[in-house]
Amino acid sequence: MHPYAMPQFIKDRILRRRGRIWAHEAIDAGKTALLVVDMQNYFVAEGFASEVPGARSIVPNINRMAQALRSAGGTVVYIQTTAAGVLQTWANYHTYMMLPANRDRRLTQLDERHDGFKLYAGLEPQPGDLHVKKTKFSAFIDGSSDIDEQLRSRGIESLLIAGTLTNVCCESSARDAMMRDYRVVMLADGNAALTDEEHAAALNNVAVYFGDVMTTDEALGCLVAAKK
Repeated sequence: MHPYAMPQFIKDRILRRRGRIWAHEAIDAGKTALLVVDMQNYFVAEGFASEVPGARSIVPNINRMAQALRSAGGTVVYIQTTAAGVLQTWANYHTYMMLPANRDRRLTQLDERHDGFKLYAGLEPQPGDLHVKKTKFSAFIDGSSDIDEQLRSRGIESLLIAGTLTNVCCESSARDAMMRDYRVVMLADGNAALTDEEHAAALNNVAVYFGDVMTTDEALGCLVAAKK
């Protein structure tokens, strides 16, 4: 798991901007969803093409946050990247931004019939959790998924974001969600990147401009059960 401590210069910028470190003084479970981003074999399991070894270490925190949020009346969403249709909607990325062999391996292992598409075995999804497929880095950009409609239909306003990569799909989703007027929390010990430096840079950027950065324990400490 990545060690992360928010630098003082980042704290200073946040305090100048809004007067307190966290925009969330409380997390209303009934209006909150935990988004578990790309915790699939392709990105997490040993030996797959885009394995992020550190992603395996965050699984206990994701499960702990998911269990607590469900119990408090919140929503858990597992977001999986699919290869379906991407060459029709995102062709330039796959044509020019990677070698053909890497593109072909990505398309093969993110096919919904391949083990690479499946959620990592250490996760603990439950009946009633939502499952969303996305085709691009951000789940919230137009044409990537139907997540915005699903969340709004449930009255969701705040998002806890966990998964991998911190600085790619998680940060991209956090940015676009904030721009769609969701309130965002990135879980510092619930995200994983390929290096400590990339992880920290993404969290620092989110903390200043796009949302809150909390540990799992800090988010649990702010969690308020939904009113019945």
